[in-house]
Amino acid sequence: MSALTVDHEPENGWETLLRLWEETAGPEGSKVEIIAGIVTVSPAPANRHNKIAWKLQRVLTGVLPEDWGMYRTVGVSVPSRSGLYIPDLVVAPEAALDEPGDFIPGAAAELIVEITSPTNACQDRISKAAGYARAGVPLYLLVDVWAPEAPTVTLFGEPRSDVYQVVQAVKFGEEIRLPKPFDLVVETAEFPGKE
Repeated sequence: MSALTVDHEPENGWETLLRLWEETAGPEGSKVEIIAGIVTVSPAPANRHNKIAWKLQRVLTGVLPEDWGMYRTVGVSVPSRSGLYIPDLVVAPEAALDEPGDFIPGAAAELIVEITSPTNACQDRISKAAGYARAGVPLYLLVDVWAPEAPTVTLFGEPRSDVYQVVQAVKFGEEIRLPKPFDLVVETAEFPGKE
């Protein structure tokens, strides 16, 4: 992962960051994000990462309301944390994509899923979690393949300021329940762990 910093001017710091983000071209398949005011470029996800995202996408698709969608490449903006993240999965009303630009406001998302990689695990656990909570995203599902003890899945909810409450945390192989409006049990037994 590489990073670019930009000097922030109080009046146009966010606009400067967005322009820099728009002008940064990473290698094919990579993700360009703004995390805590720093433009970062992350490599393309590994196969196990994509496999987990697909399994989650498949089970979630059947329970989404008619006017909601699930997106794998949409940006989520959190200007109050100088952030523009590209989550692994975003569930949001389709109307959120009617706005101009290549991202949606964080407040428009109903569920965000991040799957850790060796290069981004700390950001997903700390910076992005705080950003999603600050934006008011109701549910944040962290699939932490690189957790220190063993791979885990943690569902966060009840955001207040920059902090979520842990709703449920399980190890790979156990079930995790997503509350309404999803009302869904996710089996994690087939999630591939770190090799």
